[in-house]
Amino acid sequence: MSEPAGLGVEVAVITSDAAIITVCGELDADTGLALQHQLAGQVVHGRRHLVLDLADVPFMDSSGLRVIVRTVNDMRNVDGSVSLAAPSQVLRRVLDLTGVGMTCRIFDTVDAACEALLGGTGEDTDRTARNTADR
Repeated sequence: MSEPAGLGVEVAVITSDAAIITVCGELDADTGLALQHQLAGQVVHGRRHLVLDLADVPFMDSSGLRVIVRTVNDMRNVDGSVSLAAPSQVLRRVLDLTGVGMTCRIFDTVDAACEALLGGTGEDTDRTARNTADR
């Protein structure tokens, strides 16, 4: 499936059941379905834990939020998880205001999200996730 103009999605598999999904571009009604298909494909390939790198997403509307919420629900159905990494302050505010930050962990960096997922030191990573969720 080709991606809509303005959307880039890259997948980096970090373990057999985990991947980093880097999203570049606006996440809206025109691009949300393409991302949803990419994320569903990861579940089909056995990924149970996803880190969504949102550092290069300057805008997200309700369609983008719907994709994230649906993915969180889909991953819960397979005992998996979704972590959001590096959202801009604007996106972070939208995630917090809509309650998405209550349904999945939000991290300041992709590295912090991966460390938490892969069982890093824990304490510093958990503090990053709590601080991010409180914003």
